[in-house]
Amino acid sequence: MNLIVPMAGMGKRLRPHTLTIPKPLLPIAGKTIVQRLVEDIAQVSEESIEEIAFVIGNFGDEVESQLKKIAADIGAAPKIYYQDEALGTAHAILCAKSSLVGKTIVAFADTLFRADFSLDEKQDGIIWVKKIEDPSAFGVVKLNDDNIITDFVEKPEVFVSDLAIIGIYYFKDGNYLKEELEYVIDNDIKDKGEYQLTTALENMKQKGTRFTAAPVTDWLDCGNKDATVSANQRILEITHEKNKGEICGTGEIIEPCYIGNNVKFSNSVIGPFVSIGDNTVIEDSRINNSIIQANSKIQSAHLTNSMIGNYVEYLGNGKENGESSVSIGDYSTIE
Repeated sequence: MNLIVPMAGMGKRLRPHTLTIPKPLLPIAGKTIVQRLVEDIAQVSEESIEEIAFVIGNFGDEVESQLKKIAADIGAAPKIYYQDEALGTAHAILCAKSSLVGKTIVAFADTLFRADFSLDEKQDGIIWVKKIEDPSAFGVVKLNDDNIITDFVEKPEVFVSDLAIIGIYYFKDGNYLKEELEYVIDNDIKDKGEYQLTTALENMKQKGTRFTAAPVTDWLDCGNKDATVSANQRILEITHEKNKGEICGTGEIIEPCYIGNNVKFSNSVIGPFVSIGDNTVIEDSRINNSIIQANSKIQSAHLTNSMIGNYVEYLGNGKENGESSVSIGDYSTIE
């Protein structure tokens, strides 16, 4: 089984945090988004994942090393492919065409999920879906009474279905998918101005491929700051992540929280739903429902629904003066 992870997007909605690091490598409760995605897929797949193909932009050697380690940690061989221009989902997947062989899972690295089923690898194809209130911004599917997908519609302008495609797919024959993606691009078939995976899926369906829908219990979007903080809260609720190291200082932790190594705090209350990276110092503060990354220093702050990057120095107005919701990128000083 191969796993394709397209992740070359710039993550503009999560700026300033994605100015220095790709969105899939942002931490959620102590693990990066892409690491959690890979581990969750490995958990629902009864067959071991032999290769993970990451489709990235020009992210640099350090990012590539992190991705290779994520693959190695679950016993898979890493492959790195590059997408130089954002031309749509079909194009992104086809960038890894050498890895589109045999049983294949495609998982876009901008979302997290929780599911309580095992992957049925005898199916022609499986599409992970979630019922949502407003599906207009997503690809959606329609089903018949046998749970077989009858229609794929990309970002419908009028209501078609409330079953949104979350961005995770299983294909029994990766080479067949490659051929259909090549057909879409070679014939310049675009939808909403881009080469869409749903176009290839519709063509495959018309030729007799039977796609079934697999519902997920949780779909955690990480598209912007608020959504990422909410995803952090839900992950902490579900997994009850444990603290990595000893906490130095005085104060109180209200679980669930994730606290990294060598975190120091004094006269502070942390939690619930807070993740703090390694070597961060927090003084005279009250923090809940927030993500604070590594090597930062927070003083006299009362923070909620906040996201603070690495190597940040933040001096608040005092924890008794009302809550603040902030989004601060790496290497910033706020006084």
